Amino acid sequence: MFRYLTAGESHGPALVGILDGLPAHLPIDVAAINISLRERQGGYGRGKRMQIESDEVEFLAGLRGSRTLGSPIAVIIRNRDFANNRALMDPLTGSGAPLGTPRPGHADYAGALKYRQVDLRNVLERASARETAMRVALGAICAQFLGALGIRTSSYVTSIGEVEFPPAEAVDASAIAASSVRCPDRSASHAMEGAIDRASAAGDTLGGSFAVHVDGLPVGIGSNRQPDTRLDGILAGALMGIQTVKAVEVGAGTSVSSRAGSQSHDTFSYKGQVVARGSNRAGGIEGGISNGQSIILRAFVKPIPTLRKPLQSVNLHEGEAAPAAVIRSDVCVVPAASIVGEAMVRLAIVGPVLEKYGGDSVEETVENFQRSALAANALFSAHGKEV
Repeated sequence: MFRYLTAGESHGPALVGILDGLPAHLPIDVAAINISLRERQGGYGRGKRMQIESDEVEFLAGLRGSRTLGSPIAVIIRNRDFANNRALMDPLTGSGAPLGTPRPGHADYAGALKYRQVDLRNVLERASARETAMRVALGAICAQFLGALGIRTSSYVTSIGEVEFPPAEAVDASAIAASSVRCPDRSASHAMEGAIDRASAAGDTLGGSFAVHVDGLPVGIGSNRQPDTRLDGILAGALMGIQTVKAVEVGAGTSVSSRAGSQSHDTFSYKGQVVARGSNRAGGIEGGISNGQSIILRAFVKPIPTLRKPLQSVNLHEGEAAPAAVIRSDVCVVPAASIVGEAMVRLAIVGPVLEKYGGDSVEETVENFQRSALAANALFSAHGKEV
């Protein structure tokens, strides 16, 4: 069974992660993982915390000679800002004046009541999106496993505030990398930067949306046998697990609710000897199962709840009205969220892929993958056609 865990507080000593279930003999490129971590730290509208941290992953277990052993992989990312917050956040001796004014839209209030915490810092430190750095690191490890099977992921920003660039079947990776907001359209990128600047000047924040694509995923990942094995449910749940995400679409998403059936589905035909589809409105998933087309997902991100001009709140310690707590943060996290979203999709896909193909070593997984593809193509070979 594939699984992962993360641990760590935003201003604590470090973030820790464990991946359990990856097969043995997978070569690991540490530099590629660190590139993903740097991408998460970038993006127009990020705050000063990203100028303090310089995230790099360290491996503690599960590797030897830069190859997986098949045992649990343990990694750590150290928080440089811990040195500035040791008195407050030391795991054994940390203390400080308690925070009592919850931020609307954050975990502060609900978490305080759930865990019976008088100091809201004991909630917000773990609820912080700083934790997603570890998810990105673990997702980057998963990308290397998926890459051995020819499965690739990509992500890009589709809107910030009211500026929108609709999801496309294919986008230019170099254009995404060249954009400060990770949007492949130059005109939309400039407009998004302007929207972020205006929000910053007003002491406000902005949300938006991003798309994640998965290419090379074969037919048959996921299942329609039980609700919790449906691939669309697994992927949507993974994206909803990101702190700022409020909604997820698969393929054409909510737009099909206002269309006729004839304009909502993807027709079949033969293109030479191969089955072809007339469109990809389903986003690569039908009946909870991958259908061989690109998986196309879109996640919608709320504006972060920490504003320089704070929202109205209450002081729980004094029992009176007060402005919400102001914690150092960003104006817009949508570009960074696209990197986190891609990592979450990678983490979510590995389990169903291993369930389908198995393997205690990456060589065995690849062999099973190749045999399965040959068997699928032979299924209707009596007609001289391929699936």
